[in-house]
Formats: sequence, C-alpha cells, structure tokens
Amino acid sequence: MRSEEGGKPDAAVVRDALGVGVAVGLSGFAFGVTSAGSGLTLLQTCALSLLVFTGASQFALVGALAAGGNPLTAAAGAFFLGVRNAFYGLRLSQLLALPRAVRPFAAQWVIDETTAVALSQPTRRSVRIGFTVTGLSLYLLWNLTTLLGAAGAEAIGDTDAWGLDAAGPAVFLALLAPMLKTTTERAVAGIAVLLGLGLLPVLPAGVPVLVAALAAPAVLYVTGRRGTKTADDVFAGVANEAPAGAVNETPADAQNDLSGEDR
Repeated sequence: MRSEEGGKPDAAVVRDALGVGVAVGLSGFAFGVTSAGSGLTLLQTCALSLLVFTGASQFALVGALAAGGNPLTAAAGAFFLGVRNAFYGLRLSQLLALPRAVRPFAAQWVIDETTAVALSQPTRRSVRIGFTVTGLSLYLLWNLTTLLGAAGAEAIGDTDAWGLDAAGPAVFLALLAPMLKTTTERAVAGIAVLLGLGLLPVLPAGVPVLVAALAAPAVLYVTGRRGTKTADDVFAGVANEAPAGAVNETPADAQNDLSGEDR
C-alpha cells in the first residue's frame, strides 16, 4: 500500500491502529460484566456501548450506580467525562477535513484511542486511515465483547472478586500516561487523582469525578500567574537597560575626559 511523501506506509498505520483497537476493544468484556453487576439489563448495557461508546464515561456511570450513587449524579459524572471528546473533535475536524455528510457519523468514533492514533500520524492520509481503522475495529470489538460480558455475567458470579471493574480505568491510564509529556499535564493528572481518590469516602458516588475536573483550571491558573510574573520581570529588566544607541561611559573614559580638560 502506498503512502504520502514523508508519511508512514499505509500498512504500518493499519497495523498500529489495529493494535490499539483490539487491545482496548477486549476490555468491553469487563464493561459488560461490570454493567450487569451494577443492575443494568443486557439491553441497557448494549445500548450504552452502541450509543455512548466512550469507555471511561461508561465505566464511570455503571461504577457510580454499583456504589449506590444517585442515577442523576452518575449520569452527570459520565457526561462531564465525555465532554473531553468535544475538544478532541475540534482538533480532529481540522486534521481529517471530512465532507459534511460524513462528519456526524465520524463524530461517534471521536474518543481517546482514535484521537491518540490520529494525532500521532504525520500526514492527512495516514490520519484518516489511523482514525478509521481504530474507530471501526474498536467499535465492533467493544460492542461484541460488551454483549459477551453482559450475557456471561451470571456465570462469572461476583465481579468485585474478579476485579474486572478496574480493567477499564487501567486501560485508560495506560493510554493516557505516555501523553503526559509536560509538567503542567502531569500536575493536572496528579491533582485530579488526589482529588478523586481523596474525596471518595466523603462525597456521593460520581461527585468526586466532577470535583477532580477542577484540577485543570486550577493548574492552568497557577501556571498563568507564574508566566505573567516572569513576563513582568523581563519587561522590568528591559526598562532598566540603557536606551539603544547610548554609550555607557566607563570610569576609565571619564578619567580620560578630565585629563583632556586639564590639558
């Protein structure tokens, strides 16, 4: 298969995209089991994967319900987690440049994994291939394994004993960790984890996720304040410098001037 000049071979893009799609798609089994264990029916569980299709939000919803949380609070937590996909879409719309008729269908596949694969590609052709292959393979496999997990939940028994509820978050963290390259990004992730885990014992299920989202604006505010202070210091230093073209007279030059006057 051909590739654009300066881009990756199409076969390499497809291989990488399938690797992500298969690896993450298999965790749909854990979601199906967890969802059934939280009290949702087989139809409800499958509808979540077919229509919502954003793993972290789905796990947040069923996890909050399993913990006895209010359905509205659980839905709110899942919603705010899903909002990130809207920001992914703003970036991907520029990279993919898809026809208007295709965009509503492509929007269903705008998730963490497709975004990560697409953003790692050097050309528009490879971006489109990576996005499409990741989205298609992940969507099909995620929904298939969701069905299998929900249908086989009764045979598995106690899902907490198997720890399957941790599979989804573990996969999400594995994908997220390599993307935390700057100090600001690591600070946001670290504070969000501390807030989420620290508030679990004292707040209703689903609410800690909402509070953890405050980590991003808090860190950005502090970073912005530091940046402003640094800029002010720079401008203050420039203001104290001599004007351009001015000659700084050294003590030796001053002494020569005085000697000239004496002569």
